[in-house]
Amino acid sequence: MTKTNLQKDTAVQASLILLSENGNNLQTATFAAGCFWGIEEEYRKIKGVKSTIVGYTGGWLENPSYEHVCSDRTGHAEAIQITYDPKEVSYENLLEIFWSIHNPTTKNRQGFDFGTQYRSAIFYHTPKQEETARKSKEELERSGRFKNKRIVTEIVPASAFYKAEEYHQKYYQKKGGGGSCFF
Repeated sequence: MTKTNLQKDTAVQASLILLSENGNNLQTATFAAGCFWGIEEEYRKIKGVKSTIVGYTGGWLENPSYEHVCSDRTGHAEAIQITYDPKEVSYENLLEIFWSIHNPTTKNRQGFDFGTQYRSAIFYHTPKQEETARKSKEELERSGRFKNKRIVTEIVPASAFYKAEEYHQKYYQKKGGGGSCFF
């Protein structure tokens, strides 16, 4: 890990501790499920979700731009980082939404969008999130919902998260709706 990433990770941890110390007990969840515009719009509507940020995570280039990520050469996924109140919405509920708004059986692709930046991934922030995500994925695989197709969703530790350019934030809200990024 580079010094810059260590500083960013430390800053993220410090902000999470601060949220808890202020009595808010807010938590963070990070998901990648294809195009981040539509994913953000779905989560933004959920009671208990306090904020959403779209951005890039899971790659090796520091401070990537949209153009960098779209090159499919940075390892980053388009992702959403959610701040939520677990008293109002559980991590399990956020995972249920995650599974319902994209196709977790297509590797590096959602609808017409393809490339590693559109992969399906859960970036966990705590051991409990990892355990919950793995259990959720196993239950979904056993359910047969995807007719014996293998779920390819990655479950990996959260790493540096880079906020996307401002014009990507709350994109559908700014543009008055729009098409769907979903399968």
